[in-house]
Amino acid sequence: MVESQTGRRRYESLRRMTQAKQTHAEIAEAARRLFLARGWVATTVRDVAREAGVSAPTVYAAYTNKAGLVRALVDAADLSADPARMIAELESTADPRRQLAAMVGYDRRLFERAGDLIALLREAGRLEPDLAAAYEHGRQLADRTRVQVFSSWPEYTLRDGLDMATAVDIYAALCNIDVYTTLIVERGWSPQRVADWWTGALDRELFDPESRR
Repeated sequence: MVESQTGRRRYESLRRMTQAKQTHAEIAEAARRLFLARGWVATTVRDVAREAGVSAPTVYAAYTNKAGLVRALVDAADLSADPARMIAELESTADPRRQLAAMVGYDRRLFERAGDLIALLREAGRLEPDLAAAYEHGRQLADRTRVQVFSSWPEYTLRDGLDMATAVDIYAALCNIDVYTTLIVERGWSPQRVADWWTGALDRELFDPESRR
């Protein structure tokens, strides 16, 4: 009996940590449901607490405030798109077209799995400076990734006269949540069709015609 009690005590901290993680996950999921159903402005921390079945102080202890909840959801969204897979695919080849496809694949997964959260972050950022900064930070990170990849390509890969900044702008103009939503929701495209079109359009816009031969 003593040994059994000792075993329970030994794992008590692990049990509490696991329960805390579960509570955080349940709060985040409740917040996501309410934010997407009601919008950022109409949802309060008390609403989230009620939806998650916890107290408002528990929500504040876990995420500090409503903005903290959104930031946590966005971080989870990025992980859901599997950035590690994109990195592995980029490192597995030196071929610009395959690397471009890897980047497009990440964007497709991000928008497919968490596009609603990206739109929510942008909407909330109009009222919450911290969230506007978080949205801008994400955009800058995406641009830096594109610059890093494009800069690794052999000379003359990009179209003649196409500078790096414009190449990044073209990518951002084509591969974004608004284009994705229009094609999926309004035009009935599948996510794979969007990704295929992006890849083809970027090939035509970015690469020197000679490199296609």
